[in-house]
Amino acid sequence: MKNSINRQQPEKNHDNLQGAEAIKKIRELAGKNDTCFFGTFLQTEERLSVRPMAVQETDEEGNFWFLSADDSHKNEEIQKNPHVQLLFQGSAHSDFLDVQGVATISRDKKRIKELWDPILKTWFTEGVDDPRITVIKVETRDGYYWDNKHGNAIAFIKMAAGAAMGKTLDDSIEGQVTV
Repeated sequence: MKNSINRQQPEKNHDNLQGAEAIKKIRELAGKNDTCFFGTFLQTEERLSVRPMAVQETDEEGNFWFLSADDSHKNEEIQKNPHVQLLFQGSAHSDFLDVQGVATISRDKKRIKELWDPILKTWFTEGVDDPRITVIKVETRDGYYWDNKHGNAIAFIKMAAGAAMGKTLDDSIEGQVTV
């Protein structure tokens, strides 16, 4: 006898983005929080080493810019393996972004001045001219995002209504981003 219960699973809402659309989504989600978890790959342990980092800028090409101390573990790890992972969370229920990229380190004084924020004197006590400051540029290769379609208020209403009705009222959207 055939099972008469319809066991259809809710369809996942996928929207893979490329090029300009991907960059727009990356900038939108990364812009919701100016801090990310910056991951470098430790070759000896084959694991990701993460630390919080303030994003100084996300440019028009989807690149991320950071200021970092030349004597940091992060800089040392990037010199051994330039592949990095950036993890963003914009809110408790949406605006998640996982970016894979390649990092380069420079001492470009002009770029340091463009990215400088006075709060950074906490780490660079000599100010914008501190000799330890380096610029890290992460060139985005690709990534993955999780978001909602209609904003947090609608997503919350759908979640609450779904919980009350015992149904999945999913407002989520996710997909690959390829620059």
